Amino acid sequence: MPPSKLILLSPLQGWSAPLEETPDAVFSGRMMGDGVAIDPTGNMLHAPCDGTLIVVAASKHSVTIRADNGAEILLHVGIDTVGLAGAGFELHVHAGQRVKAGDRLISFDLDLLAQRAKSLVTPVLVTDSMGFSIARRSENCSLRVGEFLMEVLATAGVEAPAAAAPQQGVVERRVLVLLEHGIHARPAATLAAVAKKLAADVNIVFGDRKAKAKSPVALMSLGVRKGDHIVIQASGADAESAVAAVEQAIAGGRDLHADAASGAGTSNAAANGAAVSGLRAADAPHNVAGRAAGSALPPATGAGPSNRALKGVVASRGLGVGTAFQFSRAVIEVPEQGAGVPQETEALERAREAVRTDLERTVNSGNTTAREIAEAHLALIDDPELVDGARALIHKGKGPGYAWRAVLREGIEQLRALDDPRMAERADDLLDLETRVLSALSGTSTAGPVFPPETILIANELLPSQLVALDNTKLAGICLAAGGATSHVSIIAAAMDIPTMVATGPEALRVATGTTVVLDAEAGWLYIDPPRMHVELTRSQLAEKRQRRVIEQLAAQRECRTSDGTRIEVFANVGSEAEAHAAVQNGAEGSGLLRTEFLFLERTAPPDETEQLQQYQQIATALEGRPLTIRTLDIGGDKPIPYLPLPHEENPALGLRGVRTSLWRPDLLRIQLRAILRVRPIGQCRILLPMITDAGEISAVRTMIDELRREEGRADPIAVGAMIETPASAVMADRIAREADFLSVGTNDLTQYTLAMDRGHPELAARLDALHPAVLRLIATVVNAAKAHDRMVAVCGGLASDPVAVPVLIGLGVHELSMVPAVIPQLKALIATLNIDDCAALANMALERETAEAVRALTLQSVLGLDATGRARE
Repeated sequence: MPPSKLILLSPLQGWSAPLEETPDAVFSGRMMGDGVAIDPTGNMLHAPCDGTLIVVAASKHSVTIRADNGAEILLHVGIDTVGLAGAGFELHVHAGQRVKAGDRLISFDLDLLAQRAKSLVTPVLVTDSMGFSIARRSENCSLRVGEFLMEVLATAGVEAPAAAAPQQGVVERRVLVLLEHGIHARPAATLAAVAKKLAADVNIVFGDRKAKAKSPVALMSLGVRKGDHIVIQASGADAESAVAAVEQAIAGGRDLHADAASGAGTSNAAANGAAVSGLRAADAPHNVAGRAAGSALPPATGAGPSNRALKGVVASRGLGVGTAFQFSRAVIEVPEQGAGVPQETEALERAREAVRTDLERTVNSGNTTAREIAEAHLALIDDPELVDGARALIHKGKGPGYAWRAVLREGIEQLRALDDPRMAERADDLLDLETRVLSALSGTSTAGPVFPPETILIANELLPSQLVALDNTKLAGICLAAGGATSHVSIIAAAMDIPTMVATGPEALRVATGTTVVLDAEAGWLYIDPPRMHVELTRSQLAEKRQRRVIEQLAAQRECRTSDGTRIEVFANVGSEAEAHAAVQNGAEGSGLLRTEFLFLERTAPPDETEQLQQYQQIATALEGRPLTIRTLDIGGDKPIPYLPLPHEENPALGLRGVRTSLWRPDLLRIQLRAILRVRPIGQCRILLPMITDAGEISAVRTMIDELRREEGRADPIAVGAMIETPASAVMADRIAREADFLSVGTNDLTQYTLAMDRGHPELAARLDALHPAVLRLIATVVNAAKAHDRMVAVCGGLASDPVAVPVLIGLGVHELSMVPAVIPQLKALIATLNIDDCAALANMALERETAEAVRALTLQSVLGLDATGRARE
């Protein structure tokens, strides 16, 4: 038998305080367990006892030890330190490792944590308060490492957990997860909805973790990402069909806000172009200086517009000026003890029903973003693990509010501990749901705060329901101390066109209500009590932007030419009928790229010819006769589909991709080509082939097109273009131009293949710049090869949306740019100020630079009238 008594030694040097003094309700309310809080004066966390490390957080801020008597001890360095993503921490151990009392576990940077964390207070908890009790503890005293901290007693009969026996009669299937962002809120809700209908016990296994398929919270807590393999387990008479149904649900799931979230990323095009308005020198410090979202240069020493400025991450672009308004979420007090099981159970059911009714109202009447979030919350409100967990606590005598908060906080902590920012930010969904239900239980109003016009709202964090409840007509901007650029709040703020910054740190919470502030959600700065001249300049810029936006919107309807009359076609990249309408409204002269993957992804069978024709025709009609360039299916590598099982590849990015996949499955290609040929009017559409590497691939597709034309009785030819996305195709552009009617450079892939950097790699994303001279030289090679065969060259990648790049591309000889619809009016206005000879001279100089940074500085200085830091020259 394991020992019933456990002595825990102090893992830190510091001051030991009662757990109630922890500045976090999860710990102070003992929702995670009982223990003490230590305010550290040392920088090393040690093991408090002998045991095995069963959890080591990927963000390096916490560990859990299972002692020899079965007690599990959580040591959590600081409060809200998971958001630091490991910064300031160094691990000396790994999960599964056996440790002895006093062994080094984690070292940390006290100064960094003091600046960036909510608090340094470190809870030391016994997490299983039902199986163990604390007989005595050291509190309100100074401790050194290794001194007595707590005595833990085991309840009679508690033993160290034994390994689970293998299940009998279980059907298993191993599945590759292809969801773009893994199993997060929306796919988890979809999967749980399917599982609830099954007459079987279904579990999802990922590594050494297992979750019930009927629980969205449990599924999200697994931390499954795209590319991971999971195992579906089902038992019961219906096990086989249950496994198949769950597998289909996973294959057909849809990532919630995947596109919108990616819009808040760190691409150069987004940073330099998405919100650029005219690119005049007066705007440049806000619009051009930054290379990546949230990474603009800080004000120059001694020359900045304010003595106090906080750096943050841009979540929704724009400028705001006004007065600060500090907003904090009201703490809803809930009694721990209930007044009777039947009464409290009924109270919880009434509250859940009230919230459900409100969510259903949002689904039926809310905007698209709010509606999809409400749909995910609807699945969570009936999550069996949440509901059953709360009911179990009520049966133990707890109040409904206490029970609901306890079960949700457990899920919140699990999500925040995952090594995945997107998953961790989904904890906001649970926190939002907690607040909704507790408000319904207590009768607390969920109405938003009352604030004056031109308010910059400042808060530690904001929940989706709170943002929707705000009077956005009075909001000039939002600044959050915590949060992330891909959170639901960030997505909603962008949809509402509210300038928003997140992750500005706790210093933002010290800005007094009523203080004048300037929110620069272009470069990522909050200026506190800036000089009057700075405020007036920002107001002037905002007024000018509004006026110029109207003028540019009207001017964008004219065809685009440079100041000396050179024709530059400005097209739009689109992926739906709605985007085509938006493109036309913004002045697009056609579409240089229709991404057809939206028809093929996240479904269990490919679209037939009729469905494809209907979609293509709707988009063609929305463009009102303007050219439509339809790219054939670009699947494989980073965009696989479940009904097209590609052979196993060590490096999918270098395997069956683009046109290679289509030629591997010519049956799918023929259906797509036939649908394109049937779009009317004849002559509006062009065909674009992705990932071309040699002329033979174009010839093979042309042969197929000619056969289909004869079958359709169509005499008129259709233009066939080739995407240049690899160094090989750029070098061989002279041969490819013989077979293709036009060339289109996809700068996103061309850049990652040329620079040997994965564009999805978080550590390399900021360095992946398509203005690198190596990429520009390949584009120049393509243009020269195309000229020799009288072929047009377009750029349809992210570089075409980058205002700093546009003058260089035009100077290289690119006369068709296909960009995101939102930037078309601004970039048309920019192009109208350019001279073709000046652009050519600029391009020649850019080719001689050594780095992308040097090219950007050159363009800022030569064309936009700025110095190397992005400020207007004297």
